[in-house]
Amino acid sequence: MLGTAALMLTGMSPVVAQTGAQVIASGLNNPRGLTFSPNGGLYVAEAGAGGSGPCFAGPEGPACFGHSGSVTRIDRNGQRRVLTGLPSFGAASTGDAAIGPSDVSFQGQGGMFVTEGLGLDLDFSKTIPELDDMGQLLKAQGARRQLKVVADLADFEDANNPTGDEENVNPNSVLATGRGQVVADAGANDLLLVAPSGTISVLATFPNRLVDAPPFLGLPPGTQIPMDAVPTSVAQGPDGALYVGQLTGFPFPPGAANVYRIIPGQAPQVFAGGFTNIIDIAFDQQGTLYVLEIFQNGLLSGDPTGALIRVDAGGAQHVVMATGLITPGGLALHDDAAYVSNCGTCAGGGQVLRIPLA
Repeated sequence: MLGTAALMLTGMSPVVAQTGAQVIASGLNNPRGLTFSPNGGLYVAEAGAGGSGPCFAGPEGPACFGHSGSVTRIDRNGQRRVLTGLPSFGAASTGDAAIGPSDVSFQGQGGMFVTEGLGLDLDFSKTIPELDDMGQLLKAQGARRQLKVVADLADFEDANNPTGDEENVNPNSVLATGRGQVVADAGANDLLLVAPSGTISVLATFPNRLVDAPPFLGLPPGTQIPMDAVPTSVAQGPDGALYVGQLTGFPFPPGAANVYRIIPGQAPQVFAGGFTNIIDIAFDQQGTLYVLEIFQNGLLSGDPTGALIRVDAGGAQHVVMATGLITPGGLALHDDAAYVSNCGTCAGGGQVLRIPLA
């Protein structure tokens, strides 16, 4: 599940983007999902860098809690943090690979919605009171960006556990719609709708799949083991349907990640496959699908290179950019360009890139 796998690199530094890509923001703390507001500003969720504690055994080793999560606005005047002080925990020594604010979305001219990640077994997280404000959907509204909790997704998972699997919550992506906010929960392996009233309903669940066990486990040849789906991203397609990209869980087999088409009340259908460790997806104005992979060669490869991929109408994949992408964390499309949060596991070293598509 995301938080126990995808964000496991620490101590990485972003490299200079390849020719054609432009760095439009830098010095970010573990930048993740990003979106354009109705007035044209680009907003990026920063998962933060943890803090002074309490410290505990996190998904990737010792981690410390703090209030370093934020949201940054990027426009012609530069970059500035418009939300600060959000819960975060990151690697104890560096703040890398943090968990905290994971995505941001706008509904018309109204408030800004932010998902606050968690990525821990709920039985464990309950033992650390400071984590109670994580695993939530937040709304920032008004000139002062006053925050309120729209939905406590951790409480919903604890009470309902729609998949019947381990109780874990990590809302990694949010899409604000006229019906409410759609949330892809990478920890709970489900897709949720949060109505304007705050009521939460389940749009889809993503069951485990059986995959071949990797040789290093020492199991008999042909043995298969269950793999979590880990839905990391949600977007609305040109047909009005919802589309969800998956990271996949351990053993993270290359080529096993799918993009699913979701019609509420029906089982998810595979729309496109053959991807590796999807972290975000988006459609352009012509209806073309773009897929962002956090690890192009798989989470167990040791290679932190990601990839931005265009999928044509026939399903063929075309790599738009790979060199220069280091554990990218989010994708937005606007005016014939892709905007990617680069080095999404870097505290203080994250960037946003503008990548021309035309």
